[in-house]
Amino acid sequence: MPVVVHLDRLLYDREMTLTELAGRVGLTVANLSILKTGKARAIRFSTLEAICRELACQPGDLLAYADSNDAGTPTSPAGESFTWS
Repeated sequence: MPVVVHLDRLLYDREMTLTELAGRVGLTVANLSILKTGKARAIRFSTLEAICRELACQPGDLLAYADSNDAGTPTSPAGESFTWS
């Protein structure tokens, strides 16, 4: 899947568990786990907003586009590779 979810990294950086985030945003741990593992096929804007609010992040911190030809390396819209700091 070309969209990569960085929920695990954001949770680690904020020293927060998936269970704690689930309680704060009103979702089940199972649903957040599906998002975290990259198995989600869609996300509601209201869910994205709640996650970003609780993690104090932007949607681009949570989601990235990775060219399917490039084993998970995120790319810019122009196709340029970049790395996360």
